[in-house]
Amino acid sequence: MHHWVRASSSDFTGTPPQPRSGHTAVNVGKSMVVVFGGLVDKKFLNDIIVYDIENKLWFEPECTGSLSEGKVGPTPRAFHVAITIDCHMFIFGGRSGGKRLGDFWVLDTDIWQWSELTSFGDLPTPRDFSAAAAIGNQKIVLCGGWDGKKWLSDVYVMDTMSLEWMELSVSGSLPPPRCGHTATMVEKRLLVFGGRGGGGPIMGDLWALKGLIDEERETPGWTQLKLPGQAPSARCGHTVTSGGHYLLLFGGHGTGGWLSRYDVYYNDTIILDRVTAQWKRLPISNDEPPPPPRAYHTMTSIGARHLLIGGFDGKSTFGDLWWLVPEDDPIAKRSSVPQIRNPPETKESERELDTERGQEGSTIVDLQKKMGISVSSGLLRLQIPEESEDQEFVELGTRLIEGDVVDNRASMIQMAAEALRQHWRESTPETLQLKELGSLLRDYQRLVTRKYTAQGSLASADFGLPGKKTFTFYHIKSSSELRMDDIPKLLEEYKTLLI
Repeated sequence: MHHWVRASSSDFTGTPPQPRSGHTAVNVGKSMVVVFGGLVDKKFLNDIIVYDIENKLWFEPECTGSLSEGKVGPTPRAFHVAITIDCHMFIFGGRSGGKRLGDFWVLDTDIWQWSELTSFGDLPTPRDFSAAAAIGNQKIVLCGGWDGKKWLSDVYVMDTMSLEWMELSVSGSLPPPRCGHTATMVEKRLLVFGGRGGGGPIMGDLWALKGLIDEERETPGWTQLKLPGQAPSARCGHTVTSGGHYLLLFGGHGTGGWLSRYDVYYNDTIILDRVTAQWKRLPISNDEPPPPPRAYHTMTSIGARHLLIGGFDGKSTFGDLWWLVPEDDPIAKRSSVPQIRNPPETKESERELDTERGQEGSTIVDLQKKMGISVSSGLLRLQIPEESEDQEFVELGTRLIEGDVVDNRASMIQMAAEALRQHWRESTPETLQLKELGSLLRDYQRLVTRKYTAQGSLASADFGLPGKKTFTFYHIKSSSELRMDDIPKLLEEYKTLLI
């Protein structure tokens, strides 16, 4: 049994990726997930956002390297491919506006340096909605896509050491041309599933390509596989992620049937069992609803967990993050704990907000005006979780009271909060750990809010305004916005709230 759990602010520090679809997210070893590019509201992106797995931290590295149209790194794009080999992330193709791209880039994640690669040989034509995979730790295989005029069925192999492309000459029957499909290396074979085919039909066929491993000396050839079990419906824009002995397929979109003119979007989870070679539906708990249906999202494996980022459902671009976890995962049962949700953007006037939310709402609006924050950006009070809802805060405090006898959860949370605040009271900037910063910042904001909303007025508080020195960091949304030289000041101001 697996559980879908919506990621909360307590799962990590830093600022997660903004809403997007058509982006890529790849694992770099077991230490990082690197997100690149995508599309939101007709705007193409070329930002890099990294998830540091060990420290549970999102950050945006400052990259150096080749200039492209006046910017470091590749031009903004979506529907490209990204492949990692060792510490290098290779980017090829994609779309920017109505233009298909054929450039080839590599990002060295050890030093965060972009380089545009001048490759040679049989160069692939510019394309988007292609699919690619790594062959071992040296080569990349690229297949299919859309070049703006026709669907493609070609296969290219690129040696990352020599930077030479070679178009693979494949004998026998070929899969129909397609785009929006997936390509996954499983041992010695490349498995390709689904996609939109020539003329527009969406497909649900599965093909295996042999002959990619030099040592095997096999003649390259395609074989269509028809496996038993509950095969996925025809779709494109889905993801296939490796999960140990199985491949996990999620989402995508298909056609709504012969009476429908519109695509239908999926949120089903299907596995291809590599041991029994059959399709299965992944058992999912019904305790909480799954993520909304979507396509052109990403799924990455982090240990036994899978992380879902973004996507598109035909109308909206998603910015949510979800975990798919086994039932023995600590967060699998978190659905019973109230989750913090970002409030919807409001169009009400400040007066209506005051009336609806009472004096506390009025106080918060005053606070926002004092700091120059627009009301439509969301009420700050709702963005600061209570202790019981701040899982990272509770976990940090619980480690400090291990061995103590606790009657109930409420008492445990209170003791954990007191122990953690005492720990921070005695901390110095040198002893404060990076993983504590997110919890410290939220508790700082929680204590400031309580102190001054309890007084019913903000007149006595100075919130980082010119010439003022107290509560400088109340408006900071995430600890990733803090500089190293901010930490002593944050800790100093925090300690004044504990007096």
